[in-house]
Amino acid sequence: MKKQTINFKKGYGLVPTIIQEDKTGLILMLGYMNQLALEKTQETGFVYFWSRSRQKLWMKGEESGNKLKVKSIITDCDCDAILIKAELMGSAVCHTGSYSCFFNEISQGDL
Repeated sequence: MKKQTINFKKGYGLVPTIIQEDKTGLILMLGYMNQLALEKTQETGFVYFWSRSRQKLWMKGEESGNKLKVKSIITDCDCDAILIKAELMGSAVCHTGSYSCFFNEISQGDL
C-alpha cells in the first residue's frame, strides 16, 4: 500500500479524526487534526488534536491522564479524514466520564 498525504487544504487546515479502540472496534471519539497535530501524534505515539475552541494543540489525556496510544493511522479514500486505531490508557475517553463520547441516541421521531 502506498503512503498517503493528508489533504489539509480541503478542510481549511483541519481534518476530522475518528478514534477507534484497537481491540474492540468501538468508536471512542471524534476530534480534529491539523498538520502539527498529526506530526506530534506520529512523533510521540500518542494522539494530539487541534482544539477549535481554544485554538491550540493538545494531547488527549494531558489533564485527565486518559491518553490514547496509537496502534495505526489510516486515511479515507479522499485523504481528507483520518482513522486512528488506539489503545485507551485510562478509564474513559469522554470528558463526561463515559468510556466513549458516543452514547446519546437519537430516536426515530427526532430524525
